Amino acid sequence: MLSTIAIESLKRRKTTAILTLLSITISISLLLCVDIIRTQVKTSFTRTVSGVDLIVGAPSGQLNLLLSSVFNIGTPTKGIEYKSIAALQSNKQVSWLIPLSLGDTHRGFRVVGTTNSFFDHFKYGDMQSLEMAAGSAFTQPLSTVVGADIAKSLGYKVGDKIIISHGLGSVSFNNHDDHPFTISGIVKKTGTPVDKAVYVTLQGLEEAHTGPKLSPTSMLGRKSADKANEHEHEHEHEHEHEHEHEHEHDEHTKEHAVYNSEAFTPESVSVVMLGLIHRVTALQLQYQINQSKKEPLMAILPGMALAELWQIMGNVESLLLGLSGLIVICALIGLATMLLATMRERYQEIAVLRTIGAGPFTLLLLIQIEAMLLTIVSAALSLGLVAGLMSALKPWLSSTYGLFLSSPLFGESSVIIILLILGCTYLVSLFPAVAAYRRGLHAGLNANS
Repeated sequence: MLSTIAIESLKRRKTTAILTLLSITISISLLLCVDIIRTQVKTSFTRTVSGVDLIVGAPSGQLNLLLSSVFNIGTPTKGIEYKSIAALQSNKQVSWLIPLSLGDTHRGFRVVGTTNSFFDHFKYGDMQSLEMAAGSAFTQPLSTVVGADIAKSLGYKVGDKIIISHGLGSVSFNNHDDHPFTISGIVKKTGTPVDKAVYVTLQGLEEAHTGPKLSPTSMLGRKSADKANEHEHEHEHEHEHEHEHEHEHDEHTKEHAVYNSEAFTPESVSVVMLGLIHRVTALQLQYQINQSKKEPLMAILPGMALAELWQIMGNVESLLLGLSGLIVICALIGLATMLLATMRERYQEIAVLRTIGAGPFTLLLLIQIEAMLLTIVSAALSLGLVAGLMSALKPWLSSTYGLFLSSPLFGESSVIIILLILGCTYLVSLFPAVAAYRRGLHAGLNANS
């Protein structure tokens, strides 16, 4: 009966009740959004790189190795010799290997030397593979693949040529002008550091630094090719149709040739990412690498390193949650103010209720029920609004900010937030409820007198 009376009372004050309802709904929605984004950002952050079981580099500290290899931040460590890379590749526990060579830039963006295995095995978010928005992976030694943000900010497209610079400064006077790289592909937006990196082949990067190295076999092959070209030139008119046919065949073969970037063996690389056959062996292999006496190496588990890095930034999420909580408290204070302001208007209503036998405690409960009803309806509306909003924004958040929403959206923290809001509503509603209680006592004394 009290609930029915409370609903009818709110209907009579429809405009004020609706405005208060909207205020509380928006406040709760904001708090729930912050809580969801806080938890999902943490999850997405720890999945900036997924599918990589170990990251191996020179001993330099866990966070430094993580920042330089995954986030392209900081100074890269000294190189790992090729014999160590070969030993890792031949390990029975290793399924695949991604070498990374760091230390160069292009117009302020980091340059990463790697192989096509990077685009085959590197994953992010919820085990999502890298996809090309245009073009393909490396097709020749001087190929490059650029991130989505670089292509957008610098206006690059497939086929453009770029020059890389030695060193990590935004301005460099040591440009590798003799070795321009041709853009063969543009990576689709991922919302990760991949978007702000330039990827080149290890072979092209070494040639840019030291010049192409030709073996005696390669030199002999080049001389033979030159002689063959001269011979063909002498008989050009005699075998014109045959030469055209061979030329078309060579062009067709060239178009369909696949560049094997893994065949090149660099002298050293900065970092190596490993994927294991069985992930349960990660700790065992990490221990073996860290205890290796052949070359000082350091292996880290990227998941654990990312979790450690997130702890450093934990104060930011606490601040956001605190600000949202203050907004909700302000909305609840507005609810109490609304109920107090209507006490004067409800004098006749209270007098009628007292006349039909309602006691002062009944009036106190009536006011609290009204406040709780408004908050419960606001909480329900907020849950539906936030769920719909997050579902609609899910593709945009993942592609633009790398925020991958995973189910369930509302976890234990959301339940705790709703219960705390209901508890705060009960406490805040005590002020107008006590005012109604006193007015009821006053109305009862006047009736008795």
